[in-house]
Amino acid sequence: MARGTLHALLVALLLQAVCMAPARGDDDAAWAALRSGGAVIALVRHAQAPGTGDPPNWRLDDCATQRNLSERGRADAQALGQRLRAARVPVSKVLSSPWCRCLDTARLMDVGTVQAEPAFSNAFMLNDRRDELAAAGRKLLQAWRGPGVLVVVTHGSNIAALMGRSPDSGEVVIVTARADGALRVEGTISTSR
Repeated sequence: MARGTLHALLVALLLQAVCMAPARGDDDAAWAALRSGGAVIALVRHAQAPGTGDPPNWRLDDCATQRNLSERGRADAQALGQRLRAARVPVSKVLSSPWCRCLDTARLMDVGTVQAEPAFSNAFMLNDRRDELAAAGRKLLQAWRGPGVLVVVTHGSNIAALMGRSPDSGEVVIVTARADGALRVEGTISTSR
């Protein structure tokens, strides 16, 4: 085999290993919880979408009027889905905010059929409904009993209101739902490269 071809093959294998393995700094407890198949919830902040909020005159029914995923955000969402599939995480249900950047993240992850869920609508843009959204989202999370993982793709402001954590774009907060309705953070998984 030619030296250049061998070098290219080794680089390709190394890149594949990096993409498929949990990233450095990932929380082992989070991965263990995901693989357990119990009443586990993966709260995913949508992947990278440059800016803050949405442009003036945004409309929920028109993605062109909203802030959307960047190319990196699209790639990160696909990579996160690859990591979950490679780890054989038993995803049972996928819910998403009806905002395009969340729906796109969920669809690009390709871990299950995506269902839009208004309870996870953007609490930043709908600040006057923040408490109502948090209560509806919390009720859905507390009711999850599996089996398998519930994936919820939403916004950073929603995750902050629900769990007191402000994740980065594409970051995943792993939560378990207790029989008494309590929600416990098991750890986080970063999609940053």
